[in-house]
This record gives sequence, structure tokens and C-alpha cells, in this order.
Amino acid sequence: MKILLISTQDYIHHPIPSRHHYIFEDLAQRHEVHVAHFHVSRENTRPTGLIVEEATQFPLRSPLLHYTFNTPYHYYIFDKIVREGNYDAIVAAHVLAGTAVIRAAKKYNVPVVFDLKDWFPDSAAAYFKNRFLQEAVRKSVWAITRYNLSNSDKITTVSPSLVEKLARFGFTAELITNGVDTDIFKPLDGSVVRKELGIGTDDFVIGFSGSVERWYAIDDMIRALPALIEHRQKTRLLIVGGSLFTNYQQELASLASDLNVSDHVIFTGTKPYHELPRYIACMDACTIPLSPPQWGNIALPNKFFEYSACGKPIIMRPMPDVERTGAPHLRVYRTQDEYIGYIKEIMEQPVTYTLNLEKNSWKEKSRQFEAVLHNVI
Repeated sequence: MKILLISTQDYIHHPIPSRHHYIFEDLAQRHEVHVAHFHVSRENTRPTGLIVEEATQFPLRSPLLHYTFNTPYHYYIFDKIVREGNYDAIVAAHVLAGTAVIRAAKKYNVPVVFDLKDWFPDSAAAYFKNRFLQEAVRKSVWAITRYNLSNSDKITTVSPSLVEKLARFGFTAELITNGVDTDIFKPLDGSVVRKELGIGTDDFVIGFSGSVERWYAIDDMIRALPALIEHRQKTRLLIVGGSLFTNYQQELASLASDLNVSDHVIFTGTKPYHELPRYIACMDACTIPLSPPQWGNIALPNKFFEYSACGKPIIMRPMPDVERTGAPHLRVYRTQDEYIGYIKEIMEQPVTYTLNLEKNSWKEKSRQFEAVLHNVI
């Protein structure tokens, strides 16, 4: 197959890989896969087996400005790429650029799969604090997303709740959840990295791995530290990741300073994907403090699979799709007191797990997506 991918991010520079990296790098070993490049990030170039198609006229760093000002160019360049590419299928996942490539696909009779990797109206609105602006963004993005879904030949999405949500709007979607690289995510000895980070062998480490953005209530985890330190002096909060488009990490550092717990908080910054298992190995309890309820109601995040493959207990905000798995290592908190209580419980009775995640491997997700593409062709 010859496939064109329109992902949701700067595919070759974004510091955090998405499901599209894992799935389509695997597909590129068997098929010819092209990917549109939106030059938003300024990170190092990621190695890729995909053929990169430049789709940027104005390389602006703000995602909002970048995709807005490049919209006219996207209609031109995707018409050209699709007309000349002789593709068997197109996978679109982007909101604005998705509309441009879908119109070109319809013009040249190329089937389109739209991969809805989160609920775009809410995720786009989350970047804004003003509630009136949030609502304007939410309505605008939903109108565009509805067009994209209505004009695609197939819809895939990441969680059972999103499948159900789409059904309420009259759309049928196939479920292909996120996954994990089971070749590297597995139980490891964290002692070496603990030593590198200055963490003692008898320190209790609460861990978070992911984007340090406001949709994760990491600030509440820092506010809980004084009570946890009082219970166990040698308590650390290890935050593996960085902020992409906001100053949330600086706000967290200031909060830790104000609470006099800076010595108990470690920010590693963004780490390469293949190094994440080493850092997760340092953690005694892993967290998913997803904040907005409307996100929790549809979320089945990568980090659930990654923590699980490493055999770690997970303390998380309510996420029905994660809870549906019935996994034995989950503890769900709704209040700060519940969060503190679960941490204390694991402090008193440390625990690890052996879980089989092979059905959730990215290789398996790639095979599932491959079947969808063969079907639409």
C-alpha cells in the first residue's frame, strides 16, 4: 500500500511521540508511507522510516497561529500531493489540515480514514484560560471535526467511550486503542537511575511521566507533599517530561518553592522515549492526575499501558475506560484526601505487579490499523 499520513503534530520534531509514530513506523516496514510535515517544534529531527512531505509555508511556533496562517497553503499543497502521489489511502487526524486533505482526497477519489485520537473540541479549548474564548474554540473545532468525520470513509478512535460518544452524534467508529512498546517497557531495576538523580534507596518516589501541561493536576500532587512528607520524610515527586506550549512547569517549580518542598521535587525535563522505562523503574507509585472530567470520561492514555508494562501500581483520577480493564494495580481517587491515603497505603505496603501487555503492543495496534486500511481500499 501507498499511504499518506496527516498527523496531529510536527511528526519529525515533536519531542513526544504519538500513536501515529508507533503505528506508522511499523507499517513503513511493509508499506510506502508518506507523512505531512508541519514545522512547529524546534527539537532535534526524529529518525523516521516515512517519506516526509513538506506542508509548511510559515514555520510559526504557536500551534494556533501555525495552523491558522498555513491553512490556505494546506489547500494548495495537499491538492498537489494527493494529485501527484497516486495514494491507495489517506489517514487524516488533524483538524484544519484534515479538512484540506479530505477535500483533495474526495477530488481524486482516494479513500480516507480519520483517526480521532482525542476529543479535539475540548483539547483545543484547554490551551485557553478565558471561558468565553474556550467556548468559541470548542464550537469552531467541533464544526470542523464534524465535517471531517462526515466526509471520511472510515473512522478510528482510541477508547470505548469515544466510540460511544461518536455514536451519539451518528458516527460509527472502529476502536484501536493506544498501546505500548513491550520490547522496552517491562519491569527493570531502578537503582542506577535513582543514583543518577540523587534519590536514596529508601526514598519513596511518586512518579509522573508525560507532558507537563495543565490538563494534569500535578499542582495538586505538589500541594499534597507536605502531608506526605510529614508521614514519611524521605518522599520524592519525580516528574519526567516537560511543558510544550505553556509555562506550567515554571508554575509548578514556584509552587514547590512556596510550600518549601523544592528539595522533594525532581524535574527531569523531556526524555527520549526509549529511556522512559528506566525512569519509571525508579517510581514506587505512578500517577495519572488527568484533570478535566470531560477528558477523563474518554481517556485511555499511553501512560496507563506504559506504567502497567513496568509492573507499577497506578494512582489516577477517574477514567472509566481504564477502570473497565479491571486491572488489579489501579487505585482511583476523587479527592485530595483519597490521593494521600492511597500513597500512604503503598508506602506502608510496597507492591509491584506482573502483567501481560502483549495484546496492547504497538505491533498489534499496527496490524489492526493495517486491516482497516486494506478494508477501505
